[in-house]
Amino acid sequence: MATEIHPAPFLLLFRNGGIEAHRHLTRDERAQLARRWNDWYEGLAARGKVQHGQPLELHGRVVSGPRGEKVTDGPYAEAKEVVAGYLYLSVADLDEATEIARGCPGLPLGLTVEVRPVAAVSPVLNEVCGRPPAAAERAG
Repeated sequence: MATEIHPAPFLLLFRNGGIEAHRHLTRDERAQLARRWNDWYEGLAARGKVQHGQPLELHGRVVSGPRGEKVTDGPYAEAKEVVAGYLYLSVADLDEATEIARGCPGLPLGLTVEVRPVAAVSPVLNEVCGRPPAAAERAG
């Protein structure tokens, strides 16, 4: 009897993807890189490996303090910490998610990809559960 593989959710977080990483590229090189990113995403989507993904704006805020009283523009202490975007994957395991991350078109520019399993329940607070996207709740 064959073992059925159930896809697991993983998040790829793209770091060090700010302006500095792309500043040296010509207009044509930027266009080629954008095509490689789009082709990479579309290939993953066609194979059912990616559920969604988005680039993130370079600005935002950081909220901290016991009551959220500290709000600072940022959100980054240094450029290497910039999270430039994410992909939400549905793959067999960490090895497959890692192999997908190794195909990231931004790696040659110094971008790094953090590969993280998405937990159904917080590993720290067991009472905190994941929630489905709002669109899935409305459709169901």
